[in-house]
Amino acid sequence: MKILGIDPGLRVTGFGVIHKEGQRLTYVASGTIRIPDGDLPSRLKVILDGVGELARHYQPDCAAIEIVFANMNPQSTLLLGQARGAAICGLVGAQLSVAEYTALQVKKAVVGQGKAQKSQVQDMVQRLLKLEGLPGTDAADALGVAICHAHMGTGLATLGGLAPELARKGLRIRGGRLVG
Repeated sequence: MKILGIDPGLRVTGFGVIHKEGQRLTYVASGTIRIPDGDLPSRLKVILDGVGELARHYQPDCAAIEIVFANMNPQSTLLLGQARGAAICGLVGAQLSVAEYTALQVKKAVVGQGKAQKSQVQDMVQRLLKLEGLPGTDAADALGVAICHAHMGTGLATLGGLAPELARKGLRIRGGRLVG
């Protein structure tokens, strides 16, 4: 399975592509989409087109993107949310399923703790994917999102596949528990 991870940003959007075979993860590519200054609609179009081009070029099986956190400045949060929306549209436009993970989930999956620093994420991404050099912060974050999906996404897909069978038996999952 080939996974495209996206770390959305209005100035720089990171991307990372990994291949998962069994429990083995292999690096495919990573980098950034640099968004030039300009009005918001043209910047969002760069993200939309860039992410769509990445999907066409690397032909991933699925995608994962980081969920925007609410920060102190509501205007910044709204703008980042729009960048994320443009990236999601690019992925969906390429017929990809899109999983979403918080920064806390990504850090926990990559480093083992949710309060990890960016440098720790970079270091662990380098180690996990056996990279010769340290990836840039935006690319490392995107690779981290892909790694998180490689670890968590397969478990979620398995649970999702069980849902129809559970429903036939009159069971469902609520609050993480099986109920009848």
